[in-house]
Amino acid sequence: MSNMNRREFMQLLAIASAGGFALDHPSALAATGNASAMYELPRFGNVHLLHMTDCHAQLKPIYFREPNVNLGVAGSFGQPPHLVGEQLLKKFGIRPGSAEAHAFTYLDFDKAARTYGKVGGFAHLATLVKQLKASRPGALLLDGGDTWQGSATALWTKGQDMVDACLALGVNVMTGHWEFTLGDKRVKEIVEKDFKGKVDFIAQNVQTTDFGDQVFPPYVIKEMNGVSVGIIGQAFPYTPIANPRHFIAEWSFGIKEAEMQKTIDEVRGKGAKVVVLLSHNGMDVDLKLASRVTGLDAILGGHTHDGVPAPVVVRNSSGQTLVTNAGSNSKFLGVLDFDVRNGKIADFRYRLLPVFSNLLPADREMETLINRIRAPYESKLAEKLAITEGLLYRRGNFNGTFDQLILDGLMAVKGAEIAFSPGFRWGTSLLPGQAITMEHLMDQTAITYPQTTVNEFTGEMIKTILEDVADNLFNPDPYYQQGGDMVRVGGLKYTCDPNGKVGARINNMMLGGKPVDPAKKYKVAGWAPVAEGATGEPVWDVLATYLRAMKTIKPKTLNLPELVGMKGNPGIA
Repeated sequence: MSNMNRREFMQLLAIASAGGFALDHPSALAATGNASAMYELPRFGNVHLLHMTDCHAQLKPIYFREPNVNLGVAGSFGQPPHLVGEQLLKKFGIRPGSAEAHAFTYLDFDKAARTYGKVGGFAHLATLVKQLKASRPGALLLDGGDTWQGSATALWTKGQDMVDACLALGVNVMTGHWEFTLGDKRVKEIVEKDFKGKVDFIAQNVQTTDFGDQVFPPYVIKEMNGVSVGIIGQAFPYTPIANPRHFIAEWSFGIKEAEMQKTIDEVRGKGAKVVVLLSHNGMDVDLKLASRVTGLDAILGGHTHDGVPAPVVVRNSSGQTLVTNAGSNSKFLGVLDFDVRNGKIADFRYRLLPVFSNLLPADREMETLINRIRAPYESKLAEKLAITEGLLYRRGNFNGTFDQLILDGLMAVKGAEIAFSPGFRWGTSLLPGQAITMEHLMDQTAITYPQTTVNEFTGEMIKTILEDVADNLFNPDPYYQQGGDMVRVGGLKYTCDPNGKVGARINNMMLGGKPVDPAKKYKVAGWAPVAEGATGEPVWDVLATYLRAMKTIKPKTLNLPELVGMKGNPGIA
């Protein structure tokens, strides 16, 4: 389908709200009256940047629950993105009970999800992208990464499904993170073949370990409506730590603040009047970076999956930088418009648009492509493993109900006393009464290092593991945070003081009502080992076995730590 004009787009919206995409709740029908207002963004200025990030290979519409726990500590206390629920609505002036309130918060999730329907889906996103590009000459679509991982088809096709979909979507510039877990050879193959002449894959902070050569172009400069626009890429700095190093053994990453400043200066020196960073740092890192480097007009951020409705304006020694983060799962599309006059930015507009699949008709070309991509795998994806009687979700600093299901399954199948599951932020949600299919299970587990493990750890080792992850999450210096959530823990009880010092955040570890003995060994099940040479049954096979045997999954009671010092923190509901 070619680019639509405004009239054609509004006609499609009218059709969507009137019948063909009808919602299943009366209040939702009233809400569709605002569909045109939500998606009708008049053109502003002369530099137009569309931003998607962290879609995690979700080609089809999904349910996705935002977190009710996203704690901010030290300087991040009470500041975006560490606001949840009603506190977030209040901060950004969003009306409770509205479609936007559902998009940005966990509030009344089950009811609201049934009211407003699913979110995301590349066919629906494509409709929105095409309309915005048609109304904004020269607009660029920027992809912040975590695009080629997160689904069964992405795993089974080594990311080719997402590469083809992104080419069809019209992605112009991209950086990466989970992409690198496909291995350096596969990444280079895509960048040098599929993307050649079509998509600029950029990352100023990725260099060879031997001579420090740039692996990818650090930036790209585009002309848009007579304005020179520089886009710098920043891949996830901690890729070799958070993910297996051996996948990209010859590449180094890092924040590289000094190199970033040099790159900004170089881009400005080549005549760029607008300079933005396409970042996969995580929002807290971006906020600090914006305060320390000069010359960035905006940071279009990802990694931490924070759907932040408005930019945070960060002051620095030479002016200001807008810091944004555009959520996850193809659920949002950021639209940043600059009005550039006489070589300087006079004004800007920003909207983070929720992608409601019931309100945006599917683009036929993209829908056809998605159906073709999925066709060989449909029967396997559709296998019903069990029925869930409760809401299943992942996001939250400490645990989610789908994480709890994974922990319970690991302990049951592996005969372990304790289970660990990584604090990944990707993974879709299921409503009560839904069948848990193989596709849903893969949405939580589809990685290139899926091995399950069983180890004997001493109590002291367990505490060290928990302390290490807690420091990654709650270190007061954002540069030492890696942007995930706390390792999920099954069986073990403990207290956590996010404001505590390094090595003193985790205390009172209990197992079966007894204190954990530092010297005693305990049987611990886990998955996703980053060490090379790990063996073990893939986690999805273990959990599929568990789910088939259970048949029905009762609502999950979360195994959560007792939090210390968090009373009154607006990042917890």
